[in-house]
Parts: sequence; C-alpha cells; structure tokens
Amino acid sequence: MRQRVLDDLAPTSPSLRRRLASAFRLMLARLSDTDRRAFIEGARAYSPTLMAIFSWGLVTGIAMSKSVLTVPQALAMSLLCYAGSSQLAVLPLLAAKLPIWTVLLTAAMVNTRFVIFSVGLAPHFSYLSMWRRIVLGYFNGDVIYLLFQKKSFPTGYVPGKEAYFWGMALCSWLSWQVSSVAGILLASMIPDNWGLGLAGTLALLPIMVAAIATRSTLVAVSVAGVVSLLAFDLPYRLGLPLAVIAAIMAGSAADLMVERADLRRIRSNSAGDSR
Repeated sequence: MRQRVLDDLAPTSPSLRRRLASAFRLMLARLSDTDRRAFIEGARAYSPTLMAIFSWGLVTGIAMSKSVLTVPQALAMSLLCYAGSSQLAVLPLLAAKLPIWTVLLTAAMVNTRFVIFSVGLAPHFSYLSMWRRIVLGYFNGDVIYLLFQKKSFPTGYVPGKEAYFWGMALCSWLSWQVSSVAGILLASMIPDNWGLGLAGTLALLPIMVAAIATRSTLVAVSVAGVVSLLAFDLPYRLGLPLAVIAAIMAGSAADLMVERADLRRIRSNSAGDSR
C-alpha cells in the first residue's frame, strides 16, 4: 500500500508543487497591501521554527506508520487531528484496543492547553464569525500562539493582525503535514538512531529562550520545566497539561507580586516627595 502511494505521488509531485506555488501567489495577490505585508511578516517570524516542526512531524509520522494504523488511517489522523502530542499519546491505546472513549478522553486531556490558548486568542478575533474562529482554532498551535502573543497586538480588530496569524499558521500546517506524510510513507527508510525527536527539541530551544522577556515569564518557564520533569512518567502524557497549568499559575502569581511591588514603590516615592 505504501509503495503504491509513493508511486502515485512521484510523477505528480512537480506539477503539484507548481500548483501549490500558483495558488500561493494567487492568494497573496488577492490580499490588500497591509494584509500581504502582515502575512509575509508572520511567515518570516515563524520560519526559524520550521526545521523543529519538520523534525517533530517526521517523528510523529514514523510513529504512526509503525503502529497499528494503516497508511490511509495514519494520513487521515495527520490531516484531521493536527496535534502531535495527542496523536503520540493515543497510539499505545489504539494498539491495546482500549475503548474509544478512553482514547478520546486521553486526547482531550493532552490538548487541554489549547483551551487556554483559545481563551488568550478570543479577545483578538471575537469579531470574526463562528466558523472562521473554528477554522482559526484548528490551525492554532503552541509556537504560533507564543509568537502571536509576543507581537503584543491590541485586542479587537487591527488591520493585518489576522493575516499575520495566517502567515504563521499556514507555514506551520504545511511544514507539519509534509513532514508527517513523509514519515508515514518513508518510515522504513529512516533509521531509529537519527534522533529526530531530540533534534526537534533542540531546534525549538532558541525560540523558547528568546520569548523569555520578563521575570514572570522566566518563573513560568522554570516551573513548567520542573513540573514536566517530575510528571514525565505519568500515563497518557498528563505531564504536558499539568506543566501548562502550573506555568500559568506561577506566571500569574509572579505578575501579581511584581504589580504589588511596583505599587509599594510608587507609594513610597509619593510619600517621600510629600515630605
């Protein structure tokens, strides 16, 4: 089955690339100047992470290919789920033939962080229709959310803001799907000792470090790292949502402490001036 898919793709790949390039140019041509510049800016902002995302997509594709899934099932999971952590988490459950509700519950728990991301994005895109927000939510991801928040857009409608998001989102989606499909179809040709998972993690580290702009963020990142290490052996990859929740609580507490310290400093300076 896998070889037949590869044979079918081989002769059409050049024409497919040309069609994708033409579609991309047509899409950019239909955007306003502001949106076009914002889209390209978003794509450039995301570009340093592409190799990391590609590595993780390849790892996930290989894992799906070597699981109980058939090639069509693995391809469907990659396209429909688009969530590497939950995809990897449910593979052992599928292999064990556990009830579907267990699989769905595990995926939902691993993806709890996306609820938090959605809450953070809601004020920025509340003016969009429900279906556009649903589509936007499907394309959202960890790094996309991080880079979008780092941009510090004001809430509500801002010219070019949605285009900036889509510049990142489409780069992420294409990189993930291409690498995931490659991993599914070429799993037998890629040695296990390549260490692609570690390569993806190392490639993401500079992006994460660059995002640490305040002490509160440093506290949140430190707590997330400690919790994820302590909870590493928990089943169903529960360490991931626990680390996210702990990071949010720690960052919020740090923000509150900073605000109180600033308020005390202002009051102290005011008292000194009045004397």
